[in-house]
This record gives sequence, structure tokens and C-alpha cells, in this order.
Amino acid sequence: MSILQTLKDRSNNTCELCKSEKDLKQYTLPPSLNESVDNSLLVCGTCLSQIEGEVEMDANHWRCLNDSMWSEFVAVQIMSWRMLQRLRGEGWPKDLLDMMYLDDEALALARATGEDKDDSEKVVHRDVNGVILENGDSVVLVKDLKVKGSSMVAKQGTTVRNIRLDRDNAEYIEGKVDGQQIVIITKYVKKT
Repeated sequence: MSILQTLKDRSNNTCELCKSEKDLKQYTLPPSLNESVDNSLLVCGTCLSQIEGEVEMDANHWRCLNDSMWSEFVAVQIMSWRMLQRLRGEGWPKDLLDMMYLDDEALALARATGEDKDDSEKVVHRDVNGVILENGDSVVLVKDLKVKGSSMVAKQGTTVRNIRLDRDNAEYIEGKVDGQQIVIITKYVKKT
């Protein structure tokens, strides 16, 4: 059974955040490199567009987190925590965050994207031109790079898709080149 079908079955074909039944899609929590049922959830188009920042946040839409934060599924709990962190300036999310419990492993995953940090504290990844990089972006290598620990050379012009950011170091990203997961320094890439 596919991940999407498993998510639909476990959620009764509803968004696991707001319970909408329209425009349902699989969403994998960043910075996950591999899709699985454990790190994915089913979300509607409205939730997804706000999660990914394509549209302005509608704080009233997210009052649904009062219910979804108690989900038995860790991925739903983590996404609820992240959205409450984004909205904490509204006031009411602080009360929900005070009630919410995540075990240490889930809390570490929830914090992986820095939602709980103020903008001044967040690690910002920039390419060679100063453009901000995000998880899932595609980049092009601007220089031949020798991969440490192997004889492989990543050639200039190689496209690296679905990058992952190092949450502790603004100069490092991860991505697959020729099927091998490598760490790349941001000053050697250009966002596509």
C-alpha cells in the first residue's frame, strides 16, 4: 500500500490538521530525506499553502490545532507544534503550547526547522548570490567539488534536487549527487 493511501486510511480521508475533506495531499516533514508514514501526514490544500508560505497565514484557520495537537501520530503532533510556534505572537497559541507534550525525540525533530526561534536567532542558508535557500530547493554546483572520503568529483553544472539544510551551520547543505548523499558548502551552489 502506498504512503498516501495509508495516510488516507488512518485519517478517514480528512486533513489531519483541520479535518477538511478537500484537496488532500501527502506532506513529508522537513528535514526528512526519506518519505515514510511515520514522518508524513495528510493535509488539505489550504493548510499546505500556509505551511509552505505560499499565502499569508490565517490565524483563525489554525484554531483547529487545539484538536490536532492531541493526535496519536507523532508527525501530526510535530506539525501542530511547529504551526503553534509560528503563530505564538497571536496569544492563544502560547496557551496550547504550554499544554502540549512531546517526548524528547519528537521535540528535537519539531525544533529541526527552527520554528521556535526568533528571526534573529535562525540560521539562514544563502547561495553564492546571497539568495536564501530552503529545504527542498534545487541548486546547481558552480564549481567542481571533490567529495571527501571518496574518489568522486561533483561536476560544475550538476543539479542537486531536494536539498536539506544543516540546522546548526549556515554554510552546509545536504543533497544527492550521482546517488550519493553528500554535504555541500553553500558558497559553491546557485539556487535554480
